[in-house]
Amino acid sequence: MPRRLASAGLLVLAAGLLAGCSTTVHLEPADAANDPACADVSVRLNNVKGIGDLERRWTDAQATAAWGAPGEDSAVLLRCGLPKAQPTSELQCVTLEGVDWLVDDSRMPKLTLTSYGRDPAVQLFIDSARISANDVIANRNLVAAVTTIPAENRCSDPDSVPDDAVG
Repeated sequence: MPRRLASAGLLVLAAGLLAGCSTTVHLEPADAANDPACADVSVRLNNVKGIGDLERRWTDAQATAAWGAPGEDSAVLLRCGLPKAQPTSELQCVTLEGVDWLVDDSRMPKLTLTSYGRDPAVQLFIDSARISANDVIANRNLVAAVTTIPAENRCSDPDSVPDDAVG
């Protein structure tokens, strides 16, 4: 995955984390947020009222979503409209619920997960100190939203997350 995506992700993550005190989470949309596929994702994200104990929060950017406890930083941020992720040997690829995710754990406990093989890509920023990434990517409504974008490619040798690892 290009490094510019990771640095753009940091800006979005920082914006989301700083928005913990406001009612609306400020995020920057991805370059292709206006892609019709992201509109399909956004419509289905309306069904994701919560992830674990985290409530859905309002965002001010197209094709984005956030979840967190009121009055706290958002623990999960989502953006749709990123360029299709390219094959890489640098990042782990995991498959759960039929979606391949490239996992960047270089800023633990903050994780960046980018859908693989889907155009446009969906990116998640997860504070794994507050919620398990497995709980996020196993959320059936979130999966239903992401899978509205057809998979054109699959990871060649993904790590599968065992069913008992998902809470």
